[in-house]
Amino acid sequence: MSYAAAKTITIDEIPVIDVHPLRSGNRQAMQEVARQLRQAAEGIGFFYIRNHCIPSQVIQQAYAATKQLFQQPKDWKNQLKINHNHHGFLAVGQAKMEKATRVDLKESFVWGLDLPSEHPDLTEENPFLGRNQWPSQMPEFRASVYPFFEAGLECGKEMMRAFALSLDLPEEVFLQATNQPIARSSVIYYPPQSSDLGETQFGVAPHTDYGCLTLLWQDSVGGLEVQTRQGEWVTAHPLEDTLVVNVGDLLSRWTNNAFQSTLHRVINRKNVERYSMAIAWDPNFETLVDPAEVFPESESVQYEPVQCGDYVLSRFDASFSYRKAAESA
Repeated sequence: MSYAAAKTITIDEIPVIDVHPLRSGNRQAMQEVARQLRQAAEGIGFFYIRNHCIPSQVIQQAYAATKQLFQQPKDWKNQLKINHNHHGFLAVGQAKMEKATRVDLKESFVWGLDLPSEHPDLTEENPFLGRNQWPSQMPEFRASVYPFFEAGLECGKEMMRAFALSLDLPEEVFLQATNQPIARSSVIYYPPQSSDLGETQFGVAPHTDYGCLTLLWQDSVGGLEVQTRQGEWVTAHPLEDTLVVNVGDLLSRWTNNAFQSTLHRVINRKNVERYSMAIAWDPNFETLVDPAEVFPESESVQYEPVQCGDYVLSRFDASFSYRKAAESA
């Protein structure tokens, strides 16, 4: 596969940051980690975290369930097809990045916060809070993957506190409304990708993430590639016991570009199946993302205020075929 060349960088060129001191209560140690996080985000543009909040056994349990889910027949998986809450199964062909020429070569399963059906906040105005599409034929699946999501929510909060600390802001400035977050978790399957698919086929085409923060676990196959601040594509090697952290577009807005979102893509260059698991961390739907509130003394605020949920939905509308079909109907 000769298209979409990427430079293979050595592992020691990738920032790997031990974030355990963020839970130590030692202010000096916390500030040092925050400094490293900001330096990594402003430098090569992506980084890994070690000693994070998601236990290894939780990851392995979710990974085993993920493989079992995607090994089911197509008709079985299509019974879980994505709903208007953006929860459920997305087949190959249902996701296409905004500027891509082809659909992504992947399958995914997405879920969000589990709330009881009678909960008063389940409204049409906030479609992120709604019915998850747990497979009745595989009743153990929810119990296997939901702990990964729950631990990821806490991990995301920890990162957002550290980002605030790195900007000399109050630690809770980005966490004022997180009791019902619109965060999503997804498990993703990339089939083997043969070289005869052409020069514009990606597992996931180049894109930036929509929301605040993405935490990604990837298996040992590899395929994630990231564009550095200098415009060079580099390999993001799988590193055991780590998560890859991507800053998203919404956090770029919120921090007035102090943290910039990172362009990345996936190419499954090996003739084997690839799996990954992600948490797209965002606060409550109604959260006002306004850099002028975060930096009131700044004379060069670059973004207008936007409601978190409205912004993410607008990006979904541009990327997912099921939303375009519903809009047409």
